[in-house]
Amino acid sequence: MRKTGFVYDDRYMLHDTGSFHPEMPERIRAVLKGIRDTGLLAKLILITPEQADIKWVETVHNKEYIQRFKQSCVLGETQFECPDNRMCAETYEVAMLAVGGVLKAVRYMMRGAIDNAFCAVRPPGHHAEINRAMGFCYFNNVAIAARYLQIQWNIKRVGIVDFDVHHGNGTQQIFEEDPTVFYYSIHQHPSFAYPGTGREFEHGSGSGYGFTKNSPVLPGMGDGAYRDLLEKDLFPAFESFQPEVILVSAGFDAHESDDMSDIRLSTECFSWMMKRVMEMADKYSKGRVVSVLEGGYAIGMLPELVKNHVEILLHVKR
Repeated sequence: MRKTGFVYDDRYMLHDTGSFHPEMPERIRAVLKGIRDTGLLAKLILITPEQADIKWVETVHNKEYIQRFKQSCVLGETQFECPDNRMCAETYEVAMLAVGGVLKAVRYMMRGAIDNAFCAVRPPGHHAEINRAMGFCYFNNVAIAARYLQIQWNIKRVGIVDFDVHHGNGTQQIFEEDPTVFYYSIHQHPSFAYPGTGREFEHGSGSGYGFTKNSPVLPGMGDGAYRDLLEKDLFPAFESFQPEVILVSAGFDAHESDDMSDIRLSTECFSWMMKRVMEMADKYSKGRVVSVLEGGYAIGMLPELVKNHVEILLHVKR
């Protein structure tokens, strides 16, 4: 087996989104259940998160935005900038803990204490732009991890694979002009899904042109479309880019049981995708992968989907 880190903390449940909000604390409970009830927890290296150093958050988000978010929590506001972004007094601290958990996993991996990691953190991050919270996201966990890898660990090329069913507009915006980070997203077509970005002609801009690749999928297309598009779009792109580390925005909301989308992926397709990501990591990045929880709102399915995902990171033989 590989040495796989697992970032988790009960404090992630302190981010209270109120009644009937899809990004609820129960999601983390479901993730932990999938790991614990199947005996996987004993095979993982538990990583207890710490608050992120603000300097790493500032590599992605501007200071005024960070302060505005923090102040909103101090004042006890229950939403930030739009009704989707429900929050409570603890949300800023929990968001800093989410970033800190991902960065600690990266640090463990780069020091050789683990081979890869799954980060069961919340709030999620891939919709968060440089100066705007969107879609339940406040700080862009994966984007900050990419900058941390580059600045602290001298990594020249970071590959990001985003299979959340919603396009990661924030991650794309942050790296749009950057040729050192390749952002790939496969998601429900923006004409039918939030946030309305991620069309196939969006390739980045300036010196970053060609380092963004989107594979939008029409509703109902399911496993076949995902397999075909990943083979056509992602794998050749990473063959050319040769990422030194791969970060995964792991959203499970394209599943057929999830009400947040109409893609209707099977459980087996999620496993197939992650196996192929690990094959790329073994080929290009010395197996170095840090996977970070994004969406996935079918509470009944999350335990199995995450359990399968972590088994693939561990390289458990079934």
